[in-house]
Amino acid sequence: MIALISFGILAILGVTIGLLVHFLAIERTHHYQGTFHVSGVSDSYACGKRASQESEALIKKIEDLISDTFHNSSISREYIRSQVISLSAETNGVMAKIWLAFKFVLAKRNYMRRKIESILHQMLEDNKNSLTTNPSSLKIMEISEDGAENLFINCCGRRPRLLSDDLITGNYRIVNGKPSKEGEWPWQASLKMNGEHVCGASLISNKWLVSAAHCFAMKNDTKIWTVTFGNMVNRPYAKRNVKTIIVHEDYQSQMVTNDIALVQLAEEVTFTSNIRAICLPEATQNISAGDLAVVTGWGALSMGGPRPVILQQTTVLIINTDTCNAPHAYSGRIKNSMLCAGYMDGKTDACQNDSGGPLASRTRGIWYLIGIVSWGDGCGKVNKPGVYTKLTFYRDWIGNKTGI
Repeated sequence: MIALISFGILAILGVTIGLLVHFLAIERTHHYQGTFHVSGVSDSYACGKRASQESEALIKKIEDLISDTFHNSSISREYIRSQVISLSAETNGVMAKIWLAFKFVLAKRNYMRRKIESILHQMLEDNKNSLTTNPSSLKIMEISEDGAENLFINCCGRRPRLLSDDLITGNYRIVNGKPSKEGEWPWQASLKMNGEHVCGASLISNKWLVSAAHCFAMKNDTKIWTVTFGNMVNRPYAKRNVKTIIVHEDYQSQMVTNDIALVQLAEEVTFTSNIRAICLPEATQNISAGDLAVVTGWGALSMGGPRPVILQQTTVLIINTDTCNAPHAYSGRIKNSMLCAGYMDGKTDACQNDSGGPLASRTRGIWYLIGIVSWGDGCGKVNKPGVYTKLTFYRDWIGNKTGI
């Protein structure tokens, strides 16, 4: 009897301690959806679509204002990130829908809900002239992780499994690289010829992909190509046949110029946590030397070496074109339609069969396709960084061919 009583007391203590830890010690990510009205704006916006200059400027203004407000608030430590999801046309303006993420213990849930709403309301009150908004239109509600994912279901450049991740981290190599996490790069696709991985590609809508023209040199029969999605090349989440291959009209294999191609799927894919489109940059988007970017692929782990099963990743730096064109580097071979990325001291680079894959960078929490793996002298050689097709140069060409 004494033993049973002692066991019961210990069990109650264990449950009590577990509940206390759950409510008071373990921090979790909490998601919120908010809406408020902005007057004097006529252009609507839905994430995943091209934004007008007016709506792009408003989105940046709102996101910067929210970010600055929370970073300077009493809950700055709990704040993770926020984004504008849409601008829906309404009478005399638009309704802005926003997503916010915070990290805190469950015991602070009610307090945080009230605090977030109070801070946002005061922000709108303080800026109602410059933002032309009505603070009383603000509505805020907590949503589940699944609810947050659904907010982004049609948004390009978002990674549902990593919504709270706010940093590019690590310095992993495709050459002797490190595998990616499941759903980390959901726009990466594998182009397979007769069932064998040949090149990478990037999903830019539910039916179009961007890749490199040289992947299809003398091999542009759609019947021999399939496209698969998922970070394991031999266990894909989805597989599609190819309907159309469009190789750039002015592609030149000798100089590797205009090395870009479009692939249309025979059947659209459904967006999930592991399959998403990446955003296309506008032709005017600025890409500067020293900017960070990430390149991914299933290419060789070393020159002529084995290929991985799990998608590999590496962080690289954008390299100044003059530096890349120096006599000891590529001696003037880098054109305005190309980007150099990697490191002049070598080591980190894309390699064979990474061709056509994405070079991606992040702006305000959204991932953009800025380059396509194109060519280079070896893999990870000193003074021979990777050379990529520059997407801003071909933005209008892509739009004309796909309507995206």
